[in-house]
Amino acid sequence: MNTLHKTWNLETIFEGGSESEQFHNYVLKTEQEISKLESLVHSFTSPQNTDQTKELSEIVDQIQLVTKRLGEIGAFISCLNAQDVNDKKAGAWQSRQNELSAAFGNLLTQFDQKLVQTDEDVWKSLLKHAPFHQLEFILNERRRAAKDKLELRQESLINDLGVDGYHAWGQMYDAIVGKLTITHEGKTLSVGQASNLLDSPDRAVRKDVFDKLQKTWKAQTDLFSETLNHLSGFRLQTYKYRGWERVLKEPLEYNRMSEKTLNTMWETITKYKKHYLPYLKRKAHMLGIERLSFYDVEAPVGSTEQTMSFQQGAEFITQQFRSFSPKMADFAEMAFEKRWIEAEDRSGKRPGGFCTSFPDSGQTRIFMTYSGTPSNVATLAHELGHAYHQHVMDDLPALNQGYAMNVAETASTFAEMIVSDAAVKHAASDTEKMTLLEDKVQRSIAFFMNIHARFLFETRFYEERKKGVVSAERLNELMVEAQKEAYEEALDEYDPTFWASKLHFHITDVPFYNFPYTFGYLFSLGIYAKALNSDSNFENDYIALLQDTGRMTTEDLAAKHLGVDLEKPEFWEQAMDLCMKDLNDFMELSAK
Repeated sequence: MNTLHKTWNLETIFEGGSESEQFHNYVLKTEQEISKLESLVHSFTSPQNTDQTKELSEIVDQIQLVTKRLGEIGAFISCLNAQDVNDKKAGAWQSRQNELSAAFGNLLTQFDQKLVQTDEDVWKSLLKHAPFHQLEFILNERRRAAKDKLELRQESLINDLGVDGYHAWGQMYDAIVGKLTITHEGKTLSVGQASNLLDSPDRAVRKDVFDKLQKTWKAQTDLFSETLNHLSGFRLQTYKYRGWERVLKEPLEYNRMSEKTLNTMWETITKYKKHYLPYLKRKAHMLGIERLSFYDVEAPVGSTEQTMSFQQGAEFITQQFRSFSPKMADFAEMAFEKRWIEAEDRSGKRPGGFCTSFPDSGQTRIFMTYSGTPSNVATLAHELGHAYHQHVMDDLPALNQGYAMNVAETASTFAEMIVSDAAVKHAASDTEKMTLLEDKVQRSIAFFMNIHARFLFETRFYEERKKGVVSAERLNELMVEAQKEAYEEALDEYDPTFWASKLHFHITDVPFYNFPYTFGYLFSLGIYAKALNSDSNFENDYIALLQDTGRMTTEDLAAKHLGVDLEKPEFWEQAMDLCMKDLNDFMELSAK
């Protein structure tokens, strides 16, 4: 592999960054395409017979074109905002994007309402025609969802008001967080850089950073309680007028999964949690303390020689991918060499990591801050898994590429497992093997306890928010109560301001941006087990599964490709048993 850069190249998409004339013209052209769609939708009448196939086909094609172009715009703006939180022009583009998305959303609402008015027999006949047959799932889904919403004018009003209301609160949160800093050892760090130090092997460093972050977040809790209360309030008012009584209705439908599946997953995890309590005690003992605090949970134990430069990490990931899927390895190599990854450790970047897709260009970009730890290597593999998932979807119709977050986390977590397992196998000593195993167990703790705490917090917060505004003090209490329950009272100190520091609570795409991570982790374990025991057809079977993620319910996807019933505990128990193996291996090695 050639010498790699740690900064991405956005110039191959639009030259000139946030001042790009090319991007400006692209946005103007997209506005024209939205206007064309508006004309088509307004002149379209609800199909009364199959003679309107051509008209319907033209609208569907235009919807797919605009979907791709808005995806391209959104991806570019998210990259600009992430690489430089002080880019004011990027912030202005964000507002423009929200306006375009609202206009597009209104047109989709009008279109969907006209589909609702179509006679059922006519509708079924239309879906048999070639232009629509391959889009049957998504068109049925849109039609069904439209029946569950308000009439056109009211839904359009919600979309329009959301630009300067709902979405604006999310943008305000991002803007405030982007300017937050702490000082550590004489250096000014962004909250993202500071958060990377919470897995430092030095407890004094962890505690100092944690305390300073707590102080920083606490100083902003009045502001962030405003953003969170107004975001949730907007949602709840929308639900009320639509007649939606269950807060989980939107996230479950968005993730195309049943509440029974979700409950079965959490019930199984809760049953297995007791097995992790001795691990938490063992880790505290190894760190020389009585009980772990919240900032100790991700601390490394032992020592590892696996710190890798970005170049070494890239080569290791690509090599391990190749043993499971040569096509995935070839894709990863291309992503590295074409500079699709922003990994530089510098101030001014937003915290966290993500992968975003440019559907019109057929490219992706990965964002993270890389410092060479095993966790960083795993994160990089995780985001490459996301990128590969989109890559195998590129040739499908745009409407069939809309896979939900829970299955989106499948490919990423699968890629992460490949690399994490390989790191354990390549360990130079028992101590290093134990350290890497602990990193894997630590991730299970994150999915089964940390994310469970987020789910419990958000569920209870929404119930209280229905009765009125929830104070910052009460939000802190709810957060600690949820963490104590999720961690089985195993920790000495918790993180009361976690609700303020976690971006996922303030995202406007969809609420409950938490349980899909745990679902994806366990679902990918099932795929990983299949990969370990499969013949040479695994690669093609895996691609087929990924390509179905945008056109099936989660339960149907699992039944077709894995032969399992997600509403029953057996699948989840088998996945948890795989986690138990890592846990038991760590406990055995650490006992020495």
